[in-house]
Amino acid sequence: MLIKGIYVPANQDCLGEKFFLAGSLTKGESDPMPKASSIPLYAIILTILGVLLALPGQVNAQAARKILSIEAYDMLNTVPDTYLIDVRTRAEYAFVGHPFRAYLFPYMFWTGHLAKKDETYTYQLGPENKAFVEEISKVFKKTDNLLIMGRDGSRSLLAAKDLIAAGFKNVFDVVDGFEGPEFPTFGDEDRHKFYRQLAKRNKVHGFGHRRHYGWQWWGLPWTYEIDPKYIYPPDLKEPKKPKK
Repeated sequence: MLIKGIYVPANQDCLGEKFFLAGSLTKGESDPMPKASSIPLYAIILTILGVLLALPGQVNAQAARKILSIEAYDMLNTVPDTYLIDVRTRAEYAFVGHPFRAYLFPYMFWTGHLAKKDETYTYQLGPENKAFVEEISKVFKKTDNLLIMGRDGSRSLLAAKDLIAAGFKNVFDVVDGFEGPEFPTFGDEDRHKFYRQLAKRNKVHGFGHRRHYGWQWWGLPWTYEIDPKYIYPPDLKEPKKPKK
């Protein structure tokens, strides 16, 4: 939804979380604000200051606005100055695939270190890309709409926070990511654990695999092809030749 040039996520139940337009009243709901005569002057002043600080462009937002992949795709097609930033690693971008028109800016790199967690082995992510914000700042304006996408919403959340702290004003966290979570996600922690226990106990097909939600799950366009226009800028620089 586009309101005064700003994209606002519509009402939805997203991965167990609900997002509503702030300040709206449902039908039949009374306004809880008491009469003006009963409100102290200092309270009115504080309220006005709070509203002014909340206006777009006055201060940086405290958190990125959360959207789903299908909303991100709609923004790319309908909202000017909107760009999709893929914060996964180079290997994920190249071999797992990536959305069309997704700019690669890795937030972390693979370490090559094999680690064991519970009964599962995995190669660890890290360290963080220290040039992440700097490289993005060379390409995009602080007022651009930046849609931040990772694998499942974990890295995108961290990357979005760093961009907001750096002064980017319109940052959106694509919470379902490119591949999606390993199993449907629920905001209620008890439900979240309970359904996973049921799936594991009954050996449900697909448990532990991704493609639950996510860019690919929605059937949005993606590719394996590498377009230099969208690749991580430092990778395009020719390596320095060793001195003879």
